[in-house]
Amino acid sequence: MNNKEHPGLYAEVNDLNIYYETYGIGRPLVLLHGGGSTIQSTFGHILPELAKTHQVIGVELQAHGHTKDIDRPLSFEQDADDVVALIKHLGIGKADFMGFSNGGTSCLQIAIRHPELVNKLVLSSTTYKREGMQPGFFEGFQYASLENMPAMLRKAYLDANPDPIGLQRMFDRDVARMKNFKDISDANIKSIMVPVFVINGDKEVVLAEHALKLSRTLPNAQLAILPGGHGDYIGEICAADKNSKIPDLVRAMIESFLNE
Repeated sequence: MNNKEHPGLYAEVNDLNIYYETYGIGRPLVLLHGGGSTIQSTFGHILPELAKTHQVIGVELQAHGHTKDIDRPLSFEQDADDVVALIKHLGIGKADFMGFSNGGTSCLQIAIRHPELVNKLVLSSTTYKREGMQPGFFEGFQYASLENMPAMLRKAYLDANPDPIGLQRMFDRDVARMKNFKDISDANIKSIMVPVFVINGDKEVVLAEHALKLSRTLPNAQLAILPGGHGDYIGEICAADKNSKIPDLVRAMIESFLNE
């Protein structure tokens, strides 16, 4: 979708000048991108179709894309509070939320910290415990450098914000957050009473077994495991097969879940 046809806006929330884009009409659906990503790099493939039946609000979180960094640590809890402040700023009472990867973990925190604002959750490739990642994942951050970041994600950031220093700051922020990743307790996961759709790839960094465990721990969840890697099933920008029909299937599954 062409941002020039649908320019984004900014809102001042919690001392952060947060960037967001809105599309379509209908029940609000808030999209939260993955780490090192933007609205378009995570959701650009499925967003146009979602916007045909929903008011889609894509958000770029602290230090990501158009939203500049500020002098405070990055955390999933802070992301949750920033998104909720934005939703309130926009006058939205309740919404559906979809998050990918880190954005899914932020969605969990929204549901835990602000349950009154959540209708339904779509959690894609979402981690809530360190054990949910492939062996060696967290140890790899000891040697992480910007050169290891996928080139398409680096380009997506610079397309949104042509600032190499900002790109490095985003990378450093994301690395620090993942190094310090703290498990979310089962008690907090069990407190999420809204309907949840858990989606995962079968060959990706988030273990399919972890997605199954998350879906079983949540009181009211359904699960889909799709062929492919991290985000392939929604056509995330790094997906290997640009002609795959699986994102169309998954988008239809999301629509069915949200409209139940």
